[in-house]
Amino acid sequence: MNSTLQRLVTMAVGIVGAIVLLLVLKAAVSTAFYTVGPQETVLLTQFGKIVGRPVTRAGLHMKTPFVETVHRLDRRIQEWDGQAVPMPTGDKLYTLVDSFGRWRISDPILYFTRMRDTRSALSRMDDIIGSEVRNAVAKHDLIEIVRTDKNRKPALDLNLESASPTNDLGKSQVITGKLPPIRIGRTAIEQEALTNAQPKLAEVGIELLDVRMMRLNYNSSVIDQIKSRMTSERKQIADRYRAEGEGRAAEIMGNKERDLQEITSGAYKTAEIIRGEADAQAAEIYAQAYNQSPQAVELYAFLKTLETYRRSLTNSTTLILTTESELFRGFKSSVTKNAAR
Repeated sequence: MNSTLQRLVTMAVGIVGAIVLLLVLKAAVSTAFYTVGPQETVLLTQFGKIVGRPVTRAGLHMKTPFVETVHRLDRRIQEWDGQAVPMPTGDKLYTLVDSFGRWRISDPILYFTRMRDTRSALSRMDDIIGSEVRNAVAKHDLIEIVRTDKNRKPALDLNLESASPTNDLGKSQVITGKLPPIRIGRTAIEQEALTNAQPKLAEVGIELLDVRMMRLNYNSSVIDQIKSRMTSERKQIADRYRAEGEGRAAEIMGNKERDLQEITSGAYKTAEIIRGEADAQAAEIYAQAYNQSPQAVELYAFLKTLETYRRSLTNSTTLILTTESELFRGFKSSVTKNAAR
């Protein structure tokens, strides 16, 4: 009985030992091999230190089990997306600039030693690329950042004709349709930021491939000023049209007055000519009628005298004449004739 129990115990211990051994062998085999993908670079570390060279060949590879640790790095082109931050331009305008970039790991050992992981790398790029973009933007006016390159011609508002060198937004801002010349353009500014940031990121094993500005927008603190400037521009157009209309109206009224005076003066001239001709004809008729005999001449003189009396004398008129006056002659002759009778 005891021997049977001992054999059962021995068999159980053997089975357990075999299972443990199989598990250990399985763990050893599983940790002794690792795979590398086509988009990966693998580094092996032993107690935190890098051993060997980076593994880039895709497939199954072997390592020392339980001692060496696999670290996988993505060797594809990766994205850096910066935050939209306010940046001052060369003409003292605060503009929200949202930029992004493309990068990849150029030196896996240096990258792993300095950065360790992607989160640390992105944080370092926020500092370096963001700083270089800010420096590049601060050197140039806003018009340089808005236009892609210096050869691209901006669309102009033909209603705006005059330009002002200064306004409340900046020393070289344009408040009319004329824009200052573009010297380099945004592409050159992006290239400047890229060139300055590349050596700094190369020190941590990162190759910076490209830096671009994704979006530009005015800072909220100057949006009201921008609206005021746009309102001022349109008010200039309205004032100019109003002034042109008033000038045209004054011109039309002046032409009307001139034409009216010309017509009036022409009509008056024609009337005077007709009146003069009529008076001449009347005088000629009178002359022919009253020059036929001495009695007719005397009658004409008498009628003219009576006409003069009628025009100059009324019921309330007091007239003092000398005896030598031509007007008194009619009264004198009339009194003499009455006395003779």
